[in-house]
Amino acid sequence: MERKTANQTEAVLTEIVLPNDTNVLGNLMGGRLLHWMDIAAAISSYRHSKRTVVTASVNNVSFNKPIPLGSIVTLKAKISRAFTSSMEVFIDVWFEDKKEKGKKQKCNEAIYTFVAVDQEGNSIEVPEIIPESKEEKERFEGALRRRQLSLILAGRLEASKASELKALFLKQ
Repeated sequence: MERKTANQTEAVLTEIVLPNDTNVLGNLMGGRLLHWMDIAAAISSYRHSKRTVVTASVNNVSFNKPIPLGSIVTLKAKISRAFTSSMEVFIDVWFEDKKEKGKKQKCNEAIYTFVAVDQEGNSIEVPEIIPESKEEKERFEGALRRRQLSLILAGRLEASKASELKALFLKQ
């Protein structure tokens, strides 16, 4: 099966925060940002697998800074690691506040999991990912620990079999 680099899976989505996207404080609603992140992650997953993909989980979302009305929002999604049929996707979010005259600020990030499926909705195998940059390698290495933790919390893996997580606590 073909192997791909993380850059080959990148999806960039750019939006403007309009009044209908905001809460009563005049900031982007979290739900709207989650929607945009889901779209960016789906595009990245599709680019990697070349198959229909579905959201399996939203593993982590950090809302670090509010995004004001009128801001330009850029989302960059990349596959951080591919497993048998699932793909972990990192989404980094920046915004350009009109008050700051185009200065970009990182404001949010998220980790989603997508699964590639066939025409009947059954999961299918996806290509491996080859991390290249330092950040890609760090995210790739951490993905197995995050996956094991998610599987434990979902009751699909016994904690005693989570080798990557155990290794964290057994380091000397």
